[in-house]
Amino acid sequence: MEGLGLSRGGSKWTAAAASVWIQSSCGGSYAFGIYSPVLKSSQSYDQSTLDTVSVFKDIGANAGILSGLLYSAVSNSRPSPRRGGPWLVHLAGAAQCFVGYFFMYLAVVGAIPRPPVAVMSLFMFIAAHSQTFFNTANVVTAVLNFPDYGGTVVGIMKGFLGLSGAMLIQLYQTLFNNNNPSALILMLALLPTAITLALMCSVKVHRTSATYTNDDDEKKRLNTFLIVSMVIATYLLCLRILEGAFVFPRWVHILSFVGLLALLSSPLSVATKAQGSEGTSSSYAETLLLNDSNIANRVKRGNVVVVEEMNVLKAMCTLNFWLLFVSMVCGMGSGLATVNNISQIGESFGYTASQRSTMVSLWSIWNFLGRIGAGYVSDIALLKRGWPRPLFVALSLVAMSAGHVIIASGFPGNLYVGTMLAGICYGSQWSLMPTITKEIFGVLHMGTIFNTIAIASPVGSYVLSVRVIGYLYDREASSRGHESSCFGTRCFMLSYFILASVTLFGFLVALSLFIRTRRFYSQALLGVR
Repeated sequence: MEGLGLSRGGSKWTAAAASVWIQSSCGGSYAFGIYSPVLKSSQSYDQSTLDTVSVFKDIGANAGILSGLLYSAVSNSRPSPRRGGPWLVHLAGAAQCFVGYFFMYLAVVGAIPRPPVAVMSLFMFIAAHSQTFFNTANVVTAVLNFPDYGGTVVGIMKGFLGLSGAMLIQLYQTLFNNNNPSALILMLALLPTAITLALMCSVKVHRTSATYTNDDDEKKRLNTFLIVSMVIATYLLCLRILEGAFVFPRWVHILSFVGLLALLSSPLSVATKAQGSEGTSSSYAETLLLNDSNIANRVKRGNVVVVEEMNVLKAMCTLNFWLLFVSMVCGMGSGLATVNNISQIGESFGYTASQRSTMVSLWSIWNFLGRIGAGYVSDIALLKRGWPRPLFVALSLVAMSAGHVIIASGFPGNLYVGTMLAGICYGSQWSLMPTITKEIFGVLHMGTIFNTIAIASPVGSYVLSVRVIGYLYDREASSRGHESSCFGTRCFMLSYFILASVTLFGFLVALSLFIRTRRFYSQALLGVR
């Protein structure tokens, strides 16, 4: 680890590799569909109560204002290596991850008395809130290290986070063969915490000497990260298809997971090759800090010229902030509502437990493809064709609306097709929103502002999961004489027609943002050229 630069010193490439590994382990919120049945049965919840608990997961995983403020505080105060830096943000996340999931596990297995719904919601909130600390530290550090490729690096970091759900499920199935969902909760408490503590000191912002900067090499290395992520996604997709069609012995599952680990180690080769080719500081005192003047200069040489650096209060006073916020309420909110209820939707349509597990894993892969693809494609479209990034938000929302209609239709295989569309579009919004935030409001307070906008996700999820899906599901179940379960296409049909209408409204809002920012993006591009 020392020789590869993964302890002290290192480069921005070792920081990127360490961030990729942390992101790959911390997406426990995306595995909710696997352990939600045991949570529901062990605590005797109905669907509305389960959806209420899941909303606190969504609030925790997306309300990252504290992580943004902490990142700004430790980076703006010029800390020494022992007193502060991005590692403090990771440490705060690791502590919350362990506490939240561990107490949830104790409650599910009966090691502690059954907690009230409010207490279980608190456990869920703390566990999911850790994700915002990991995500903020990794995403903002990557943007500062690679300012010329903001969309691409945000897509990489967000993409691996989205893919982490499938990776965690693959490990769970290898260890427990889908037979012990409570063990998955314990695994979520231990694994991300251990990986973060091991690698957090490697994730730091680096100043790269202009003498050694080579844009072509940088782009090629970032493309290598993209290729690695695509290979991993394809590998996981093939595994899910094969495991759905055949019953494999345990040694095959173990071997397939070893193959996944080998692929995940690929970023090490990129970091090793880059280690000697770029002049970087080995001292944190010389790293690029958020309040350093170099930040402004590098942003001006990047994809977009930032006219003004806004803090979160200034940003909230602009119409662009609220247009982006509302569009995310519609898109991210309906996406979370889908992943939170995916097991119950599959159950109502007659899918087996194995098929439902496959769909949760596939959702992570579609989510990943949206995140990685939207960041990369929007970078190319912006620089080569001058297409503003908000246009891609609008396109993702109209496609997401079509996915919801497909889920509502109830034809055979509809859930695979509908969740594929919804998952890709949901993931693309998570890649586009932070990058748009950086471009419109500046990089100095990026972590705080994009985490504030991310609150749109649990807001939308609460309204759509609890007030729409949960309410209509329980009403349909009670009308058929069932207490907590509903079977048939009508259980979710009306809910998803409502979700389709909501995302179509979000498309119109995002289109308004696109129209308002066309001139801004055009002027920024002219400034770059």
